[in-house]
Amino acid sequence: MSMHEESRLRALNVARFVAVSCVIGLIALGLAWELWLARLPGGSGSLALKVLPLTLAVAGLLKHRLYTYRWTSLLVWLYVTEGLLRISSETGRVVTLSAIELGLSLTLFAACGYYVRLRLTGAPRA
Repeated sequence: MSMHEESRLRALNVARFVAVSCVIGLIALGLAWELWLARLPGGSGSLALKVLPLTLAVAGLLKHRLYTYRWTSLLVWLYVTEGLLRISSETGRVVTLSAIELGLSLTLFAACGYYVRLRLTGAPRA
């Protein structure tokens, strides 16, 4: 294995680590947000189901499935949109939680995009 391939594999593993960490962070944040930290008054906590699509991504990200990285990079824009919307329309603790969600979402998008780029540039041409 050449030095170039080793550095590429190392970069792939770093991108995977960042992506998986961000997904787990978004899941934990979404659950804590909707169930404890800023629960809607009189709400049932059913908004916590918004993290369900992210749970489906974890296994594929861990297994280096390119398809999962691709659809996760599209899915994450829903969380970016929610973060931006809540930053601009809410007050108090929700603004901080929204900023964290926005940061995690944008970092996840960047990690997924970088991972996909690394995988496709290293693939043999057909």
